[in-house]
Amino acid sequence: MTSRGKQVQRMQGFALSQVRLLDSDFATAAAVNRRYLHSLPVDRLAHSFRLQAGRLSHAEPLGGWESPDCELRGHFSGGHYLSAAALAYASDGDALLKGRADALVTELAACQQPNGYLSAFPESFFDRLSNGQKVWAPFYTIHKIQAGLLDMYRHTGNQQALKVATGIGDWVVHWLNGFSDAQMTHILETEFGGINDSMYELYAITGNGRYLDAAHRFDQASLYDPLAAHRDELKGLHSNTQIPKIIGAARRYELTGEPRYRRIAEFFWETVSENRTYATGGSSNDEFWKTGPGDLKGQLGLYAAECCVAYNLLKLTRHVYTWNGDPRAFDYYERTLYNARLGTQDGDGMKLYYYPLQAGANKFYNSPFKSFWCCTGTGAEEFARFNENIYFHEEQDLYVNLFIPSELRWPEQQLTLLQETTFPREQQTRFLLRLVEPVTMALNLRIPAWIGPDAALRLNGKTLDVFASPGSYLTLRREWHDGDRIELELPMALHSEPLPGDETLHAVRYGPLVLAARLGSKGITHEMQYADMRAAPKPEPKPQSAPQIATNAPGKLDWVVPANTPLTFIARTSHGEVPMAPLNQIRGERYAVYWQAESAIASDA
Repeated sequence: MTSRGKQVQRMQGFALSQVRLLDSDFATAAAVNRRYLHSLPVDRLAHSFRLQAGRLSHAEPLGGWESPDCELRGHFSGGHYLSAAALAYASDGDALLKGRADALVTELAACQQPNGYLSAFPESFFDRLSNGQKVWAPFYTIHKIQAGLLDMYRHTGNQQALKVATGIGDWVVHWLNGFSDAQMTHILETEFGGINDSMYELYAITGNGRYLDAAHRFDQASLYDPLAAHRDELKGLHSNTQIPKIIGAARRYELTGEPRYRRIAEFFWETVSENRTYATGGSSNDEFWKTGPGDLKGQLGLYAAECCVAYNLLKLTRHVYTWNGDPRAFDYYERTLYNARLGTQDGDGMKLYYYPLQAGANKFYNSPFKSFWCCTGTGAEEFARFNENIYFHEEQDLYVNLFIPSELRWPEQQLTLLQETTFPREQQTRFLLRLVEPVTMALNLRIPAWIGPDAALRLNGKTLDVFASPGSYLTLRREWHDGDRIELELPMALHSEPLPGDETLHAVRYGPLVLAARLGSKGITHEMQYADMRAAPKPEPKPQSAPQIATNAPGKLDWVVPANTPLTFIARTSHGEVPMAPLNQIRGERYAVYWQAESAIASDA
């Protein structure tokens, strides 16, 4: 498998097969996700593709966004599913799941038209797109299908998948040739997902310049030009429509070295991660950025923080990090991973669409066979790749960015690194090095921005008189020997974080974890927790005020005290004590993430 690029990346990741998750919340969540993927029969996934190709199918149709009358059909069944299965195979060696995905690729290949077109909806959808008629994002779905096939090739070696993806690429090239740049401007007004990204990836694999040129035609000047000039003009835009386009820009930079595309991607990441995110790291409200940068007042909605947004921001963060190696990128990554991703799945593998931030809301999930929202698909991918970004290397030097129990195998260094921890339940992590022979290298441990006092490092039981500033790396350069052990103390402290644009509302973090008020499960029904076609609970919970704190200085956090079990706290409010727990642990009950000082309410009155 070849890949082209300008080698602009300073940091290199490891193959998914080189990192195995050990027992942890992440490993458990990944296993639950795999069980859900196993529950989806291949014949049902292929049903709409077979019908579109004029082939017989007696399978029961899937529902929701995969139903035979939904214009987005095929995005999960022929796209996200393949990506998630490929990632799960690479991450955990799930051969049975790979076999099912291989069978689905064979089905899709049989449904592909001679001109390369492949979808679960007719080609006429693209006539509607070019004629300015209303149609639900056909290129978005084509992107998911092509990306799924490319993931099957890259992560499992499926050659048929590459052949089918190449056929799709040929069809895209031919379709684009019929339109001028002015016509493309209008076509790009309809959501097109990350089709530029998947076409760039096809070019990276094949070296065929036609795919590079075709991807370039999806440059959207109205989005790219302000970002290239370091202007945030994102207000009013549908959030998740934009992020895959930026990931495509990042991929172009990596393949061509054109600095404009790095400026676009880096500034977008900076302005969104710094100015448009909640304490959880998530972003958007009702799927849009409704306000200017640095102003989220009034944006704590029932449909805040669409999960696809957090997923794609994490993908973009990885790109940006590899260019500069800045550990602060992983302060954002870690915050978002723990607070906007880990808590978005239930015990059966169902996923959230939104991560509600309205006080008194509860989490609501898809159903097994009748939803298939966009976030069902990105969630299935996310929970299959939790091992992807724990470790990086810069030539022979190793970087540890996340404190997740795992085993890294690095044959070039003849090194196996074992990370053992129950973080964040315990405030330390431990590393054991297994080496065939001694090796000289630097081991770089990320020291998080949230770290509290009394942090320490021990090497082979001896405390070292060195440390590093929060938000940087602690570098240990030495000759390492088999059996060397490192212990990194990671003391966590409480932090207060105001809502951007509204200093009266504060969230509370403990280390990287957002703590939420536990408001009980009274009145919550199954219909309020699970949805079919709808991406909303029924009935919707009534809006309520944020919990009130009896203090004039909520940022001092003297109103938060530890409870009896790890990671739990008690909030002293105007109406008594309220239990607090990490947001990612709360399920089946109402919660609130932001708190309001009682004095602020009085002054507003």
